Amino acid sequence: MLQIFNPENRHDPFPFYRQLQDLGPAHRSPLGLSLLTRYDEVATVLTSSDWGHDQEVEHLHSGQEEVFPPVFMWMEPPDHTRLRGLVSKAFTPRRIMAIRPRIEEIVGGLLDTALAAGEFDAITAIAYPLPLTVICEILGIPAGDHDRIQEWSQILSWGLDPDHLLPQQAKDARAEATPRFLAYLRALIAERRAAPCEDLISGLAAVEDQGDRLTEEEMLGTIIFLIVAGHETTVNLVGNCLLALLRHPDQLALLRSRPELVRPAIDEVLRYDGPAHLNTRSAKVRTTLGGRTFEPGDGVVPLLACANRDPRAFTDPETFDITRFDGHAPVTKHLAFSLGHHYCLGAPLATLEMEVLLNAILARVGGMELLDDNPPYKPNVLIRGLAELRVRFH
Repeated sequence: MLQIFNPENRHDPFPFYRQLQDLGPAHRSPLGLSLLTRYDEVATVLTSSDWGHDQEVEHLHSGQEEVFPPVFMWMEPPDHTRLRGLVSKAFTPRRIMAIRPRIEEIVGGLLDTALAAGEFDAITAIAYPLPLTVICEILGIPAGDHDRIQEWSQILSWGLDPDHLLPQQAKDARAEATPRFLAYLRALIAERRAAPCEDLISGLAAVEDQGDRLTEEEMLGTIIFLIVAGHETTVNLVGNCLLALLRHPDQLALLRSRPELVRPAIDEVLRYDGPAHLNTRSAKVRTTLGGRTFEPGDGVVPLLACANRDPRAFTDPETFDITRFDGHAPVTKHLAFSLGHHYCLGAPLATLEMEVLLNAILARVGGMELLDDNPPYKPNVLIRGLAELRVRFH
């Protein structure tokens, strides 16, 4: 069981997922929480009101509760409903779609540089700068600060892993980066309150509903969540998507011949090799799941990426098939963006960025080659992604 958390197996944890899945739907783990491996059980805890998401910090980072500002992702109604509702007013689909031309401009510039270089690391050259630039511009973070935002984001995304699994250096880096990140954002929020701009931080500062508004601590938690969870997962989505297409040239050829499959292809990448591998839920009432009885407060770890390859939910789950979600046949919804009231708020933005990038690659890149058959992975467990992806574009 420990093999699924071993950094040496980050390149391919799926064989270990399959072994656990074959053994049963629920397993005790060294985290003190039960691992859920199959689709039905995972979908149940993500959607049922019998399970909550408000104990994740306590479950994974015991003793660190005061370090993390309040994040609506780790809340339950009514607090979750209130904060997500306020944030949604400043983070609407219309606002996201309005920035499509800017996303296309960013992608165009990145591909200009990539094609000129020929050989490059796609993670450094494309996967990081695309979502980083987009989310920073949406929030209103000055361009000169993007590099340190990326540095803090990388540290905190690794710091989201269970403390039980983190090396001391990662804990120390998180302890040093968190107060610096918070201090930077406090200063930026103060600037926007004094002189609002056309950006999301100004929008969050001004958003109000029936006299209710975000406190500074709630704003801090929301902004960090949007940067770290949204940015880092999209970085890994880009890397995983490019790697899947490079490893499956038949699917890349099919996508070139049928570019209308771009959206279904993105959904298949999210199912086949999604960035988010696990989170937590806690029982609110005494309940039975996967043949086990859970008391109030008992925690579980839904293995999202494992459930996304459950043969009980998906036909030929180990096959990468970009037509799987093309709408011609009923298909189970993937869990990469979660389900229920915790469904990812940034899903439309991440999907749009990936769509724009894929369309641009299909239009401008005549051929792609993978230069390293076994690219290295970051050590992260919760948000899994490539550390490097050496490629050649023609």
